[in-house]
Amino acid sequence: MNSVSPTYVTYHLSQKVPLTFDEAIERVTEELKKEGFGIISTLHLREILKKKINVDFRNYVILGACNPRYAYESLLAEDKIGVFLPCNVVVQEHDNGDVEVSIVNPEQLVHGIDDLQVRTFATEIKEAMLNVLKRL
Repeated sequence: MNSVSPTYVTYHLSQKVPLTFDEAIERVTEELKKEGFGIISTLHLREILKKKINVDFRNYVILGACNPRYAYESLLAEDKIGVFLPCNVVVQEHDNGDVEVSIVNPEQLVHGIDDLQVRTFATEIKEAMLNVLKRL
């Protein structure tokens, strides 16, 4: 288990990790799989920003994580919930070399939705994401 203290802010759950940038991407992907999530998209912002606007940026990857069961059941309960899918997971390397993993807080995303089933799914997903962070 990581000895670095996690940060749980309203809109994200974050943890600095004692891993290299590439190791962190690999580990978070493995840990998400253990919780039933697969990576359905990968955005390498460093490459995208260089190509699109010719700027240099640090290592920063956004992983789109999806648990098909939660996605399906949430869409049945609330058809517009897709605006929150997939769950974004950010792996970034700060200028000082620290590597941090941040995950969207699903409870905050659904804060304005009155459907109890959707809120329950969000709480379950948050717990799964916290498990991922704890194991990094």
